[in-house]
Amino acid sequence: MAEQGEGSTEIAASPAEVLAVITEFDAYPKWATGVKKAEVRKKDSKGRPAEVFFEAGQMGIGASYTLVYRYKAKNGGLSWKSTKASGAVKSVEGEYVLEPSGKKTKVTYRLKIEPAIDLGGFMRRQAERTIVNAALGGLKKRVESR
Repeated sequence: MAEQGEGSTEIAASPAEVLAVITEFDAYPKWATGVKKAEVRKKDSKGRPAEVFFEAGQMGIGASYTLVYRYKAKNGGLSWKSTKASGAVKSVEGEYVLEPSGKKTKVTYRLKIEPAIDLGGFMRRQAERTIVNAALGGLKKRVESR
């Protein structure tokens, strides 16, 4: 059964600045909790990452997956869906939605994961909350420290 999580935060930067950090995938192991490796495999016709391979793990549970990205118009964010997944994950999909808010950007993060292992209800919800909070917190810190 797929689990979906969502969260939002405001970041003191423009949508273009936030998107630049989101798409700097090779840097994810430095700031994105649990990401051990991120490697751009393909780029789109505009030179943006279109397919990225990840190795991730937390709390002794590891997974690897390849995500294909689609970009929203006007730095509005991007969405992704897995084409391959192994380890603790069967599939991954999600999105970052970026909305200008004065001199800040409202960032909404949505993630849907289908685990390959049974974690039980409490553990699934805890993992979902941890991933969403880490993604938003890490992104905010990385963008605002530039």
